[in-house]
Amino acid sequence: MISERLVPAMRLTRESLQVTRRPFAAPGNSGHFWSLPTLAGLGYAGIARMPRSLRVILEALLRHAATEDASLDSLDALARWQPQEKRETEMPFYAGRLVLQDIAGIPLLGDMAAMRAHFARTGREPDALAPRIPVSMVIDHTLAVDHHGHPDASERNLEIEIARNEERFRFVKWAMQAMPGIEIVPPGFGILHQINLERFSRGILSRNGDVFPDSLVGTDSHTCMITGLGVLGWGVGGIEAQAAILGEPVVLRAPEVTGVDVAGILQDGVTATDLVLHVTNWLRQNKVVGEFVEFFGEGLNELSVPDRATIANMAPEYGATVGFFPVDQRTLAYMRMTGRSPEEVAAVEAYYRAQDCFGVPKPGDVDYSRVLTLNLSEIEPVVAGPKRPQDKVPLRQLKPTVAEAISRPPVKTMGLSDGSLVIAAITSCTNTSNPEVMIAAGLLAKNAVAKGLSARPWVKTSLAPGSRAVSGYLEASGLQRHLDRLGFSLIGFGCTTCIGNSGPLLPEVESTLETSELVVAAALSGNRNFEGRIHPKVKLGFLMSPPLVVAMALAGRADIDLEKEPLGTSSDGQPVFLRDIWPSRRDIEAMISEWVTPARYADAYDQMAKEVSPLWKRIEAPKGDLFSWDPASTNLKEPPFLDEPFRRSALTHIVDARPLALFGDSITTDHISPVGVIAASSPAGKYLASFGVAPKDFVNYGARRMNHDVMVRGGFSNARLRNLMVGAGGGITAHQPSGEVMSIFEAAERYAAEKVPLVILAGAEYGTGSARDWAAKVTRLLGVRAVIASSFERIHRTNLVGMGVLPFVLPAGVSAVSLALAGTETFTIGGIREDLAPGVELELCIRSSRGEDRIPVRLQIETDREILYARAGGIMPFLVR
Repeated sequence: MISERLVPAMRLTRESLQVTRRPFAAPGNSGHFWSLPTLAGLGYAGIARMPRSLRVILEALLRHAATEDASLDSLDALARWQPQEKRETEMPFYAGRLVLQDIAGIPLLGDMAAMRAHFARTGREPDALAPRIPVSMVIDHTLAVDHHGHPDASERNLEIEIARNEERFRFVKWAMQAMPGIEIVPPGFGILHQINLERFSRGILSRNGDVFPDSLVGTDSHTCMITGLGVLGWGVGGIEAQAAILGEPVVLRAPEVTGVDVAGILQDGVTATDLVLHVTNWLRQNKVVGEFVEFFGEGLNELSVPDRATIANMAPEYGATVGFFPVDQRTLAYMRMTGRSPEEVAAVEAYYRAQDCFGVPKPGDVDYSRVLTLNLSEIEPVVAGPKRPQDKVPLRQLKPTVAEAISRPPVKTMGLSDGSLVIAAITSCTNTSNPEVMIAAGLLAKNAVAKGLSARPWVKTSLAPGSRAVSGYLEASGLQRHLDRLGFSLIGFGCTTCIGNSGPLLPEVESTLETSELVVAAALSGNRNFEGRIHPKVKLGFLMSPPLVVAMALAGRADIDLEKEPLGTSSDGQPVFLRDIWPSRRDIEAMISEWVTPARYADAYDQMAKEVSPLWKRIEAPKGDLFSWDPASTNLKEPPFLDEPFRRSALTHIVDARPLALFGDSITTDHISPVGVIAASSPAGKYLASFGVAPKDFVNYGARRMNHDVMVRGGFSNARLRNLMVGAGGGITAHQPSGEVMSIFEAAERYAAEKVPLVILAGAEYGTGSARDWAAKVTRLLGVRAVIASSFERIHRTNLVGMGVLPFVLPAGVSAVSLALAGTETFTIGGIREDLAPGVELELCIRSSRGEDRIPVRLQIETDREILYARAGGIMPFLVR
């Protein structure tokens, strides 16, 4: 039997679609909306059973197809989506808005400035390159924990942040005046994703008389946190965002959609963090990489929007594009709590009811590619680590996990030992947006102080909330003073330890680690703990809930059995265990009910409008349509990605290429393009020194992202990255055929002079981690034509294509390791031409002294639009054409 959704009653035309534009009226909001139920009546009955996330994309396609911006064929194909069909259809996503954080957003604005300059040089109007959709940018990644543990730490850190980044911030202010439509939240107010959840998202958008669902893409992999609110959005690289900001769709293949049927309730003592770390591990095991995941079922009624957002935030860690939640009564309650007006909330409910998309689907209501069941009752307290966020560790197994990671009898040196905890940080959008776990941390601190406990003196403690609303309810409730007593005083608002902005360790700890090989640990309430990311001297990183972070600071060690060993000794000499100070759910709920109120959120965002730092206000913005690049600047240089070499097609044969490096599995964007400290002895450090920059002013690679000469010298220089060609890390390789060992940058320069093409070979999960456009940019700048890997992380793969670097996938079970490559081989891939179809299979020829091997490889370009990007040399050349 042929499904009725495959047989439209009529052929679609732009005229026939006009019937789907229906009147919309709600308090404070009226106009028209594009009705999916009406579209279903045109012969697409299956829309009523389509996954909710896909319906958001379908609505945008309908709206654009009716006005000639989108393809009718794309609309027809998505409207006929089948849960079990082969995924070959392109799916354009027209995002309603774009969100940026500074670490990727400022380079994006730099690329826009370069395109505007290119337009001016070629006789075109620069103003043609301006945002076509609303853009919101939060400066949240430049804060570092330079000061901590005292009342004025926040103010002092903000002063340092603005002074350290003044030149970059001046550029941001130029962009604001040159390109209207960019909203900027200055430093000192919070993390993009939490502000997006609490403030930016209005549930629905209105434009040109049309009302439609809020949707977005953003230059951070955790943009998908917003799906906890029922708003579709995910992270793209800054390269892809260039297209989105100019009104181009983000194009991907119609995905598999896995439904997760949520049942049961969380047990007392189990936090939202425990839930998300369990889900991250579980969904990784169920292989949802690249899929959409949708949550449904009775158990959702037990999860607040902050709980849902905690799960949604970690989608990159479980590999999905999004973890989507429906719009329901919980959504409306959260919107009311965070200060949205009654009219706004009523309009959101009216809109989603009109689209037949309101409420939690029941089992069997929606057709999914497959269905998994999650029982909340089975979840126990956990942490994740010591090196990956998906590596779940039951709390009772923490001590043996640490011992296994140390893999030797514990060593003690100068008061520290293997397993000592040296960082305890309440940080990151994942958890600080959740009042339950933040109140729990405050109550645990209160109970600990009452017992006479204190944090161990070698632990660097910090609290960096995601918005001022969090500080508001912690202060008003009196809980902040107890956190202060334990060293968790406010250090500022932003993304800190989770991205490596942990600042220096305590001086005595730094000096001990300089002269020893101790294996020490960090505890943080974040979402990333890749080796070397938190701090270069901290080898173990464990993700956990905020109250557990406080408890670990009391213990001062990671190698502890928290069920059987005390955290410390009370003022009356009695041992104090975790269970003695853990707050009850009743106490947490009572505090939330009293102190987490709409007025608290309204006050916080009133501050955002009124209390901008005078230091920010004093930064003068350059004027004019074009930015004046200073040739002497070591912070800002005009990007080179529109120079002639970057405008050549990537779709040409690769002949006798040399490997720049050979890698194993799980190479992250941190490995490829680190954000950490610039060493004086590194190529980047030597470059900066040649300009007279003192080592103390090198800052880090994150702050130098607008200088490609610094960034290319930092490519693949992470100290934890191991190049199999030389058995060493830190950006070292062996030039061939000479065999000379040198830096990757030096080797790339030499190969460029010799006109030798380059490739990189790797294992599975290449490019995991942050949505870092510079990981792709630096690859291209080093002269790499192709990356050949067992598998790719989604965002990094698209970024490689967007920079004109070809991603090739090896057959199952084949990797750089299994091929036993030495690095002396040459690599040829023939058959690459400009009229290739996405996903074509080609042949990799490996020549060595042993002979010749031929291996099939698949070009992992997934859409016709990506073929166009590769043919143009990348997204930027494509856009300026």
